[in-house]
Amino acid sequence: MADDEAKDAPTAEELLTDQIGRARSAAPESISHEATIIVDGKVVAKGTNGWTCMPDTFPGDGMPMCNDAVWMEMLSAMMKKEDFKATKIGISYMLQGDRGAGVSNSDPFHPEPKKAKDYVETGPHLMIIVPKEMLAGITDDPSTGGPYVMWKDTPYVHIMVPVADK
Repeated sequence: MADDEAKDAPTAEELLTDQIGRARSAAPESISHEATIIVDGKVVAKGTNGWTCMPDTFPGDGMPMCNDAVWMEMLSAMMKKEDFKATKIGISYMLQGDRGAGVSNSDPFHPEPKKAKDYVETGPHLMIIVPKEMLAGITDDPSTGGPYVMWKDTPYVHIMVPVADK
């Protein structure tokens, strides 16, 4: 039985191929096909269009995303818990959504996001970073059915734009 299981286990190459496919699934092919792919912090495919796709937003969460340079800068700052100030627009695609692995809508560092009073999961969506002064008038209530602000009182604030139902 153990020998059969070992024979059926995916190879490292098959796992990497799956991760690359999952990363590319986050954005339209017109973007993801020529994007750089990062898996577990390592570039596994060098792109040519300035976009970066990853099979996970946070390690092991299975939420693929494709980001422009502004988003990559913001994610880098967030992972280091450093300040970030948007001076121009940044776009990220998450066309697979984040079902099953959502976040606190107010605290990107919530220790148990699924227990947060403002836990949210969003189906397929775009995320847009803009200078904070451009957020005036946009709700931070994800239940409204349209765009909403996530992480409002943090340097990592952005607009969530659902593009399909959950």
